[in-house]
Amino acid sequence: MPDPHHVSTLPQLLERAASDTAQGITFIGGPFLTYAELRECACRISQGLRDRGTAPGDRVLIAANDPELFFRAFWGCVLAGAVPCPFAPPADPSRLHAQLEHLRTLLGDPLVIVSKTAHGDLPDAGLRTVTTEELSHAAAEPDQLHTPAPDDLALLMLTSGSTGSSKAVRLTHANLLAAQAGKAGALELGPDDTSLNWISVDHIAAIEAHLLPMFNGADQVMTTPATVLADPVEFLRLLTAHRVRVTFTPNFLFGQINQALAGRPASKREVDLSSVRHIISGGEATVTATVRAFLDTLSHYGLRGDVIVPAFGMTETCAGSVFNRDFATHDLETEFPPLGRPVRGLRIRITDDDGKVSASTDRPGSAEPGEVQLYGPMVSDGYFGDERATARAFTADGWFRTGDLGHLDSEGRLMLVGRTKDSIIVSGVNYHSHDLEAVLDELDGVRRGHVAAFPIRPEGADTEQLAIAFVPAGDLADDTAVYRAIVAIRSSTVMHWGFRPQLILPVAEDEIPRGNLGKIQRSRLRAAVEDGRLDAAARRSDEVSTRFLGGHVAPEGEVETALAGIYARVLDTGTVSATAGFFDLGGTSLDVLRLKLEIQTEFGIEDVPMSTLLQAPAVRALAGRLTAGQGAGGDTAYDPLVPLQVTGDGTPLFCVHPGLGEVLVFVNLAKYFTGERPFYALRARGFGPGETHFGSFDDMVSTYVAAIRRARPGGPYAVAGYSYGGAVAFEIAKRLEADGDKVDFVGIFNLPPRISDRMNEITFTDGAINLALFLELIDDTDIERLTSTLRPLPEADQLAHLIDHAPRRRLSELDLSLERFTAWVHLAQSMVHLGRSYEPSGSVGQVKVFYCTPLRGTKEEWLDNQLSHWDRFTREPNTYIEVDGEHYTLMSPRHVQTFQATLRHELARALG
Repeated sequence: MPDPHHVSTLPQLLERAASDTAQGITFIGGPFLTYAELRECACRISQGLRDRGTAPGDRVLIAANDPELFFRAFWGCVLAGAVPCPFAPPADPSRLHAQLEHLRTLLGDPLVIVSKTAHGDLPDAGLRTVTTEELSHAAAEPDQLHTPAPDDLALLMLTSGSTGSSKAVRLTHANLLAAQAGKAGALELGPDDTSLNWISVDHIAAIEAHLLPMFNGADQVMTTPATVLADPVEFLRLLTAHRVRVTFTPNFLFGQINQALAGRPASKREVDLSSVRHIISGGEATVTATVRAFLDTLSHYGLRGDVIVPAFGMTETCAGSVFNRDFATHDLETEFPPLGRPVRGLRIRITDDDGKVSASTDRPGSAEPGEVQLYGPMVSDGYFGDERATARAFTADGWFRTGDLGHLDSEGRLMLVGRTKDSIIVSGVNYHSHDLEAVLDELDGVRRGHVAAFPIRPEGADTEQLAIAFVPAGDLADDTAVYRAIVAIRSSTVMHWGFRPQLILPVAEDEIPRGNLGKIQRSRLRAAVEDGRLDAAARRSDEVSTRFLGGHVAPEGEVETALAGIYARVLDTGTVSATAGFFDLGGTSLDVLRLKLEIQTEFGIEDVPMSTLLQAPAVRALAGRLTAGQGAGGDTAYDPLVPLQVTGDGTPLFCVHPGLGEVLVFVNLAKYFTGERPFYALRARGFGPGETHFGSFDDMVSTYVAAIRRARPGGPYAVAGYSYGGAVAFEIAKRLEADGDKVDFVGIFNLPPRISDRMNEITFTDGAINLALFLELIDDTDIERLTSTLRPLPEADQLAHLIDHAPRRRLSELDLSLERFTAWVHLAQSMVHLGRSYEPSGSVGQVKVFYCTPLRGTKEEWLDNQLSHWDRFTREPNTYIEVDGEHYTLMSPRHVQTFQATLRHELARALG
């Protein structure tokens, strides 16, 4: 093992690693980069930073979406003496602007480094930005590299959650290198110990996973979280393919791999784990039963029984700093194993409520839990620009207060028993309760200030799970109001944090415990769930859901049983009723894409048309389609109507697709209408096998009117359309009125009445690029370059170019081939052709125009010069309502929560 005294700063570490020109990093889906090549690239980026005025000590934010580009930029900063700070956009994009504004204030106008593809996603928060690619063009001048001191600041790491109030943990060169020395000693690592990391690089565990093999003179493999999370068995394939000896994962992945292999065992040719020495288990509690099942299953693939090493670490300790090497021999019968002993140089002590030390590394053995405190050379000295947070985090004698509760056993091994902080760790990621509560507090079905998010761990669960208790805004006995609130809470949580709550509890006000100052006591709520005092609330939640979804109907036969299992996996839920709709169960627009892929894999079907999933969303209905061959490309009658939400007694809303013809854009919006009014979407003809495009605008309108009448034979009617669909909705309303029916609501989502001019501007190239942008195959910063590149090419070559240069991962997520992309482009082009000859005429009673930032110009110009022309086509004054977002993001996760509230309010006013 290399002597840690040979290096005292990160530049020295990189230089030493680069002296071996054969070793380096394998980026999955990218290149193999030797440490020497990494240093050469870092020198260029360092010069690029200096050319832009970056000085030693300046802070630099680095977008953490691509590990290869991130580490090139990371080392460029280090060699320039700048202080890198990785950041990742929050799950809810609407929070990104506030996050950047906070970081601008906290870090003092840092430079932002992003990849070229992510550059256009950054909102304007007044920060200077540059791409990694631009910095890489500088000519390297190694003699100008900065020479830091060991105690200089080397890295800033944002605290978990990436909320607007994130703190930045200060880590010096000495901190980071002391941590690597301690880990290498505790795990007995050397140059043969190739490592694998899949954790996002904005997490300290990824920085550890990068620096540690460099410290040991070993190779490393890097990939993105999506690679593993999309297919957990891929983790095993990567370990096999690269002969990995050391890796890290939170406990939840063990459970996912157990589940995946139980359904489809891997071939021993593709999985051979005999090389693995250590799988570090950290980031959340290790569940012994889950690990035992993992070891038992994987023993058939050569995995030794002693490879799992439970561990503990924090951002403030440079990740793993406590390791349990005794797990296999001492702890396989525990529920949660001890986390182990500290690495060399780290000390632990346990204190009671009065601050008195009850146990320490030197004096272990106290079974009484207390606050865990740490001291050592790998421990941060505090938070950048936040003296108050630093003072709160350290004792008067300089020990770091972890916020965790634990004790030291007689052998000096650390055992955690809880946390003093209000946070939730789900799948290894730390989320702060108040962050989600602030979002849910704005929902109209929740009483303001009476919602609490807290962790639970059901027996046998592989990770902590989220529970939410809330007081309904109305009567707790009102089933409809309670169910609507439950669905809104679930939908908002998925869009904000990216996962579903395990438990949503409607409670009375006195069931939310508070302290003397009125603060919600989340730990007491967790205790109430565990001891059964909130069982009645859980039953209430189940009862109202059952009422609206119908009672549980067990799947019958192999196809229904297999589909129910897929639904349960995709939705991360228990048993699934054969008659409950996928979207009613909480499925999102992203979930339906995963559902499509899983069904195709399970049943060996080349393609399940999206229309099949949208129009037969329940297990039994979908099984019928698959059994009849209709879901596998067989013939089925075209029906434009997609029922996205069917509960509620209010007048149904019929929404027309935008110009791309698809209706997935409405899935997240429709959830908020649960229990209020049905929500139907109208989908263009041409997606299904053998379907022809509409021959005329009138043909399209007639087809949609007929479908609406089949669902609702008589008025009153409510229709709306997004973008291009606004013109179609206007014509539908005219036709219904002409037939003598009452149309009480016509909604126009950001579209003027005349569309022919815009349609005549859109060429084939523009249409293809627009669809690629909508599907996130390209970035909007690429539009100008792509337009000039594609225009001279034949149409087929244009489409092939877009697919060939699209991110492989995104194509896989969408299950998008060149053939399917081509068909979609031609369908969208058919919409354009229909619109070129469309001229509005006649009138409806009135319209409600919801407008946001247009494709060109300002909102004011858009409203005054374009949208106001709707006044010429109505008999009564119109309403113009400003909403958040831009034309293409109006109903994206970042804006749908506010848009739905506005839309539902206007519908209620119009319909009563």
